[in-house]
Order: sequence, then C-alpha cells, then structure tokens
Amino acid sequence: MKNRQPFSCRGILVVYNLGLTLLSVYMFFELVTGVWEGKYNFFCQGTRSAGESDMKIIRVLWWYYFSKLIEFMDTFFFILRKNNHQITVLHVYHHATMLNIWWFVMNWVPCGHSYFGATLNSFIHILMYLYYGLSSVPSMRPYLWWKKYITQGQLLQFVLTIIQTTCGIIWPCTFPLGWLYFQFGYMISLIALFTNFYIQTYNRKGASRRKDHLKDHQNGSVAAANGHTNSFSFLENNVKPRKPRKD
Repeated sequence: MKNRQPFSCRGILVVYNLGLTLLSVYMFFELVTGVWEGKYNFFCQGTRSAGESDMKIIRVLWWYYFSKLIEFMDTFFFILRKNNHQITVLHVYHHATMLNIWWFVMNWVPCGHSYFGATLNSFIHILMYLYYGLSSVPSMRPYLWWKKYITQGQLLQFVLTIIQTTCGIIWPCTFPLGWLYFQFGYMISLIALFTNFYIQTYNRKGASRRKDHLKDHQNGSVAAANGHTNSFSFLENNVKPRKPRKD
C-alpha cells in the first residue's frame, strides 16, 4: 500500500464488525448459560469437573479461540486504509499473544477456570464491535459518545480477571496453578499497556496532542477504542500526508 491511495472498505467493515458483534453475543450467552447449568465455582473451577456443561463450555471456547484468528483482519484493514499509526505496540502485542495463548488453552485447559476471562471479553466485544460497526457509517459517528467507556470496561475486565485468578491461587482446585500464575502476569501486562493508552488518549494534554489522529478510524471506527490509537509520538511524527478518503 506504500504507493497506493487508501481504500474506503466501508461496506465490508459494516459486515465485518456487526458479524463479530453477533458472534460475541452468541459466545457470551452460551458461556453464561453453560456456567449456570454446570454450577461453576467462581473461586476455582477444575477442568472436566462439570460433565456435559464442560462440553458446552469447550465448544463455545473453541469459537472464542477462532474469533481471535478473525480479529487479525483489524490489522489488514489498518493497512488497506493506510492507518499505519494505529498498528501500535499495544495492538500488535495484544492480537499476536491472544491467538497463541488460546491455542494452548484449548489444548490443555479448555474449560473450568478458563471460562471467566472469555465471558467478560465476549461482553466487552459486543459493545466494542457494535461501536466499530456503527462508526463505519459516517452519519452515525456524531451519536457515538461511548468510546471512552469501552476502554474503561476493558480495564475493569482485566482487574476482575486478576481477582478471580487470585481466588484460584488462594483456594486451589484441580485447575493447574501454572496457568493461573501465567494469566495473572498476562493481565498485569495488559493493564499496564491499556492504562498507558488511556492516559495518553483521554487526559487533557494527551487528547489535545492527538486531536487530529482521533479523527482516523480503526477498521472504520474511531481509533481511540480498544487501544488502537498511537501512544508513541515517534510513530505519529512519521505518518505521511495522504489524500482524504471519501468516507
């Protein structure tokens, strides 16, 4: 795309984002009902301990894992739209690690305590991809005021996951402790990166410096959601001028 004009991608972005919204609704509903039917323990739930409910959780977590592969398209849309400043350290780290982590989860701990983070994340993704889908339509953008709260929800998700993971460490069950320690550390890294993004984007000085960049849209949406705006000034300074898109 270096020597090409950016693509609009508006139509496919509406379908892509709303499709992920519906998939997230399905996963959230199935996870909540599976946990309820299996009477999962919040403090610590071992693997293969709830019979048929575990199989339901395993099936929906496979779709959750598969959705991480679909979400790689976010980066391709950045490139096609020449929003290269949105391909930040946070964006690359988050997307690259999630698929790999969930490959290991589905091979070794595909149920039990693994349900919690996926359930919260599915709920956040309902709001997030609905926002992205709606913001792909220019006439809807003035009415979308909640991008800041999506990031707050993501930070709350990480904190709640740490609390629940800590419960599993303090009151252990048959769920492997090694996975809990890893999840604890991974959540800390996400909190650090998303907090940095939040401060850079929403505090007064950071918001003022990035006023122009917040006009760009992540796969058709405002860049300030889901940590996809650039928190690194050297990347911002290297963004080359380009002709404005029609959308």
